[in-house]
Order: sequence, then C-alpha cells, then structure tokens
Amino acid sequence: MNRWLTAVVPVALGGLIAGLVVTVGAAQAAPGDNLAWTATASASYTSPWESVGAIRDGVDPPRSNDTANPRWGTWPNQGTQWVELTWTSAQTVRAVEVYFFDDNGGVRLPASWRVQIPSGGGYADVAGASGYPTVVDRYNLATFTAVTVTRLRITLQSGAGSVGLLEVKAHAQPPGGGPTTPPPTSGWNPPANLVTGINEVWAHQESTYPNLYGFRNYGWDQVFANRGSLNFCVRWDSPASVTATQRDQIHAALARQYKKWIDVMVGHNNWPYATVPIKVVGWAVRDRAQLQWSDTSVDIYVNNIRENAPQCAEPCGRFFNQNGQYPNCPGGAARHYDQSLWLTAGFGGGAGGDWGQRMGSEYFMNNINAENMHIFLHEVGHTFGLDDFYDWTPTGVGGFLMKAGSASSITEFDRWMFRDWWRHLKSRYGY
Repeated sequence: MNRWLTAVVPVALGGLIAGLVVTVGAAQAAPGDNLAWTATASASYTSPWESVGAIRDGVDPPRSNDTANPRWGTWPNQGTQWVELTWTSAQTVRAVEVYFFDDNGGVRLPASWRVQIPSGGGYADVAGASGYPTVVDRYNLATFTAVTVTRLRITLQSGAGSVGLLEVKAHAQPPGGGPTTPPPTSGWNPPANLVTGINEVWAHQESTYPNLYGFRNYGWDQVFANRGSLNFCVRWDSPASVTATQRDQIHAALARQYKKWIDVMVGHNNWPYATVPIKVVGWAVRDRAQLQWSDTSVDIYVNNIRENAPQCAEPCGRFFNQNGQYPNCPGGAARHYDQSLWLTAGFGGGAGGDWGQRMGSEYFMNNINAENMHIFLHEVGHTFGLDDFYDWTPTGVGGFLMKAGSASSITEFDRWMFRDWWRHLKSRYGY
C-alpha cells in the first residue's frame, strides 16, 4: 500500500537530521465537547499526594496504571467513594466517560460505579443508564436520560482495593450520537443504492494496491495498537510564531475534526470504541523562539530536519517504528506519536497517509473554527486507507468528500466506504 496517498501533491521521504533539542512535559488533550473541562471537581476523600482536579484536566491517560500524569485516588480508604463536578450554571448531560486508575496495588478497579444527581436532599441514580462497564486502559462510557444540573456525581464502590480515576468526561450528546451524526448501525447494512458503488471501490482498491491486506500501518492499526487513542506531533513548517492560545486552538481543531470520522464507526459492526482521544504530544519547529509558551505541555523538537521541514524525533514516530516499540524515544513510549499534523506555509492542497496529514498552515489557521475542514478530513480518509477518485466515479454516486472538490464534508457514501474498510480488516484485530 502506498504510504503517501495524496490529494494534490505527492511528497517523497528523504532529508537529513540536523540538530535536536527536546523538552518533555505532560501532554494535554483538547477539551472538545467535554463539559467537565469547565467544572470544579470535589471528592469524598483524596489521598494527600493525589489531586481531585486531575479528573477534569483534559489529559487523556496512556493506561490505567499511569505514573506520569496527575490522578485522583483514595488509598487507603475503601467502601463508597465519589467525585463531583460542579458548574456555575446548569448543564444538560446525556453521557459520562470515566478512565479508572488501577496501579495493580492499593488502587484497583471499582466493584461498581454509577452516575448520580442531587435529589431530595440526597443523591439519586440517573435514569435510563446504558450500563456501567469497568475495563482498564480505556474510557468506560455510560449514557442515560438527559439531566439538566449544576452538580453531577460519580459514585464508586471499592472492590479489591481503594478506588481512583484518571479522567472524567461529561457530554451533552453521547459520543457518536450527536444531532449531526447518523444513527449507529449494528452490522453491515449499507443503503441499497450505495451497494454497487461500495463494491466497485473495494474491487478497485484490491486491484490497484497488491499489498492492501499485508500493510499494517493504516489508521485502524494505529488505533488498536494504542487501545483506542492516537498521539500526534505538529510539524510547524512555517516562519510564523505560535502563541499558547493558537497552540490550544490547533489541538482543539485537530481533535474536533478527527472525531467526525471516528463518530462514523461508533456502534457499528462491533467497533469497540465510543471515542478515540486525540493527544498532541510534540511540536517540531526550526526556531524555539517561534513557540511563544514556556510550559511543558508538549515535547518540543528544534531544528530536527527531514524533507526540509521540522520533524519530531524519529525514535518516537510510529512511521519509523512500526513494531510499536520506542526504546529510544526521549519521552518514553507514552510520548510516541502515531501521526503528524504537518502544516507548511504556502502549501497548496493537501497530502495524507499512514504518517499523518499535510496542508497549508494558512489554510488550517484560517479554518480553525470551521465546521468542516474539508482538506484535513479528506487527508484523514487517506490515513485510514480511503482512495482518491481523480479518474473515475463509482456507479450511482455523485459528489463525496474523497472525490476531491466535490463535497466539503463527510457524506453517506464516504461513511460506508470507511465502514467497508473495517468490515474487511476487523478480523486482524479479533473482531
């Protein structure tokens, strides 16, 4: 499979590494639609060395036994424990995700948990809860009948030890179930009018790419290698400076746009993840002075040049280490990056592949708050294997996002092409 599927400009690998300067710090995720981001956190009890504020700090954990980032824990206390989110104004909430802290020692998975709201001077369980899973190394999602509250409580009952949480997310719409997302489908049942075109697309891909099934670094492979998340490096290939506010806006836009593709899969054909958190772990730049922040929220790589552009450390990149091992990554395996967001001044069009996505820095910044950043969305499609359609159009289909220039958002045909990749590859992940 070609590792550089391009929308406009093919780009070759090459170049030399020059100097390298690294700073290491905690990687913070964009808030997205997470209402917990704006809440104040409190708890029944917090171990003196832990922090209840950690549950809403936006840091997506790499695993349940996370020793690098802040967390909330109740050791040595056991029994019923809780954390509470409090807002200054009423919020409507329909879903909660929790990431459990489990250190295989004194803090373990809870025996059970539930979401509660104030009721009659006490607290009552929310109605219509979908269930309360307790799984390590991933977010555990509970959806329920909408509540409008200023306080929301997560109550945990201890099991083999004390309990703890790494992160809590609260959502106005269940992940993948928002008003602009099509209803999830339980199996392979595309609309009848799209079946012929979808089959033509897959046959075309099989005939065009002899290694289609053997290639092991699609976006799908990366998601499963990380147990349901993706890490990014930003390659800032521009002479412009970046403020901390602009950095956070870039992170937020990246997460918001990527979510549009992941939402296509939620609830479909045994797809196992309700969300796929996007975490920016590094920035690459020619001159450190361009980055106008001093905090350590991301690793920073200076004057490490590849393809005549700044590059995050190769020992941390999945493109260069597809066995999933990162023994020489300066920040450790948790700071590896799966894909790069490569923003190049004056770059026309876009390019995308297993390495990530490239487009003009001006385009990205000018569309930072756009509902659909269509060039970026198109290139993410390539990361997951979707093809270009320069010289043909599938039967019975009009404009769609992967046919560059014919649509500005993900269409129904794009969704089913995307799901078709999962249908053909899911057995490699045990589904």
